[in-house]
Amino acid sequence: MKTKEKKYKHPLGRKVLAGCATFIVFLSFLIGTLGAVIYGRGMLDKYETYMDGILRYTLTEIDGDDLETCIKTGEKSEKYEKTQDVLDRIKENYEIEFIYIVKPLDMDDHDNMINVMAGTTAYEKKYEKETLMMLGELTGSAYSSEVAEIYLKRMSGDSDKITYFSNKTEFGYDYTGLVPVVNSNGDPIAILAVDISMNEIRSVLIRYIMTLLIGLLVLVTVFLTGIYQWLGKRIITPISRIQTSAKNFVESSHGQKDPENILFENPGVWSADEMQELSESLITMASDLKNYMKNLIVETKEKERIGTELALATQIQADMLPSIFPPFPDRKEFDIYATMTPAKEVGGDFYDFFLVDENHLALVMADVSGKGVPAALFMVIAKTLIKNRAQVGDSPAEILSNVNEQLCEGNEAELFVTVWLGILEISTGKGIAANAGHEHPVIRRKGGAYEIVRYRHSPAVAIMEGMSFQEHEFELHPGDSLYVYTDGVPEATNGDEELFGTDRMLAALNKNKEAAPRELLAEVKREIDAFVGEASQFDDITMMGLTFFGDV
Repeated sequence: MKTKEKKYKHPLGRKVLAGCATFIVFLSFLIGTLGAVIYGRGMLDKYETYMDGILRYTLTEIDGDDLETCIKTGEKSEKYEKTQDVLDRIKENYEIEFIYIVKPLDMDDHDNMINVMAGTTAYEKKYEKETLMMLGELTGSAYSSEVAEIYLKRMSGDSDKITYFSNKTEFGYDYTGLVPVVNSNGDPIAILAVDISMNEIRSVLIRYIMTLLIGLLVLVTVFLTGIYQWLGKRIITPISRIQTSAKNFVESSHGQKDPENILFENPGVWSADEMQELSESLITMASDLKNYMKNLIVETKEKERIGTELALATQIQADMLPSIFPPFPDRKEFDIYATMTPAKEVGGDFYDFFLVDENHLALVMADVSGKGVPAALFMVIAKTLIKNRAQVGDSPAEILSNVNEQLCEGNEAELFVTVWLGILEISTGKGIAANAGHEHPVIRRKGGAYEIVRYRHSPAVAIMEGMSFQEHEFELHPGDSLYVYTDGVPEATNGDEELFGTDRMLAALNKNKEAAPRELLAEVKREIDAFVGEASQFDDITMMGLTFFGDV
């Protein structure tokens, strides 16, 4: 029996073949291009590091004042000869093409440089004497005006900066590094340059591209052959069967409330001739009944599940934080209070304070990236690890380093946590703190005002393995106060998308700066609420205050 003649101008099989071919070619080209760029950039970075070391070492062996005199007089000095020996050794022992010193004159195509000296090998001295660079000789047409312009411009600007550029020469492509040679006044007198051949990079890239093209041709041929055979056997011929199944599915879906009772008899074949009618049937089937009902049921269950998880995470978070105040009724050397006001969504803010021993108080303020249950669970882990490690007696940097290694292990969600961790020696008021990407702390000296203490941060915890963390010392005197917080305080936002900011935070702290920690934090929260107004709270607001009394 003859099959029905195709009535569609662009059969599905042809479209799939064309689409697959285009995708494979594009993907292969993209991967090949990225590979070539990454390889080339990596090699250039390697060369730049290599040349940087050579140039900076050579500069230490050059007397700029003596070299300036030699250039002016055209006569070699004893220091000149010593410098020449240094360049010769570098040329002999390092994998470079040239190392030399020149003085740019202008940007013309002829005689735009004065040769000063160049490193030469023993072979070149013996067999290529005619190519050796002579002090004071002009370079003729060896440098184009474009290249001469680069050398001339490098005579001005930052004398410590090294300029790199590529240039085509009679020997192929070179990669050149330039740095000025300066006299004792800091004035540039000449250019020190190192050339490395780029011919190896170009040859490797060419081989890579040729291999890619051949592989691409083979891949496309094999893939398209298989796709064509599969389409012919499994899709084009039995299109009428799948059309009938789709129509029956639509008819059976009307009036059905339970999507599980809607049956679709899968014909097990695919084709392209009736694609339009098949698409219409599938769209009707999906929009009328089964998918809509399933999605509605799934969404309802998902909302219930999320609500349960958020409530559980909120409870976990609240239970993990110290909530009994005063926490150490027998300790009169300090007064401490902390609060966390969670946002509508569960977050990862947490605070902690505990006695490491009878004379040391640990203070923790932290903020986990992200929201929801993963952040809350990550917070629980981070808080537990920090406390356990602190009770061993490690310093803040050692604690964060150890916790960082443990959190990085198996951190598939790529969460991280910013932490301010301080350990206060209660008997002296001296403390050591480490700040891993967190907000700057605020300190008030007795009788003074609250001020932000700014210093260099370390990276956040769990960003990558093997990180070290910086520490800094601080000291609290009797009557001094400390205030730490998360970014929910300065980043509280009102209806006009304006941030509360650190200036308003300091104003709130200094409004009643002599207040005890509990009243102080309540005052800051009142100021935040008044500023935010009816706007939604998008982040947790977590604060901790401590007033130090010393021995009383």
